[in-house]
Amino acid sequence: MRKLGTTAAAVLLAGAGLVGTAGTAGATTGHMDKGASAEACSTAWGSGVKSATDTASKPLRNITTSSNTCYDRMVFDVKGVSGKIGYHVGYVPAFHQDGSGEQIPVKGGAILEIFVSAPSYDPATSKPTYSGKAAQPLPGVKITGYKTFKDTKFGASFEGQTQVGLGVRAKLPFRVLQSGDKLIVDVAHTW
Repeated sequence: MRKLGTTAAAVLLAGAGLVGTAGTAGATTGHMDKGASAEACSTAWGSGVKSATDTASKPLRNITTSSNTCYDRMVFDVKGVSGKIGYHVGYVPAFHQDGSGEQIPVKGGAILEIFVSAPSYDPATSKPTYSGKAAQPLPGVKITGYKTFKDTKFGASFEGQTQVGLGVRAKLPFRVLQSGDKLIVDVAHTW
C-alpha cells in the first residue's frame, strides 16, 4: 500500500487530469458491445498514471477480460467491498515483482502495471482467494482475439495489494472505473 499512498499524493499535486474517475462503466463486461460506433470511441483518456486511494478493502476474488468495439477490458472482482477500491495503474518500461524486485517478462509493445488494493488472500486466514502465481499468466484468462491485450502476468500479492502486468500492443490510452465491487481497466484500441 505504500506505493498507493505516495502515488496518490503525487497525483493530487499534479492535478486532477491524471486521476481516473470512479463510476458506473458505460459498457457491460463479458461480451462485445456492438452498439458503439467508431466515431464514439474516445481516445481522450490519456496514457498517464491513474491512481486512487481506497476507503474499504476486501480480498480479490477473480480477474476477467472482455472486448468491446473501442477497447479491451480487464475486470478485478473484489466481492463485498462497500467503498472505493484503491488502485495505481501506469505504463512501465519493465515489469518487476513487488517485494522481490525480480523482472517478469511480459509480451507486447508496452506494459501496463496494475496495483489493486485487494490482497489475493484472506488476511484473517491467509488462505488464497485468487490463485495467481508469480510470473505466470492470470488463471482462466486467455489473451487471444484481442485487438489490444497481448499478455498477462501475475506479479504478487504484497502488503495488501495485488500486482498484475498487462502486455498491450502499444502505449495506448486507458481509463480506470469502478462499478459496484468491480474495478475496471479499459485500454483503447487506437489513439
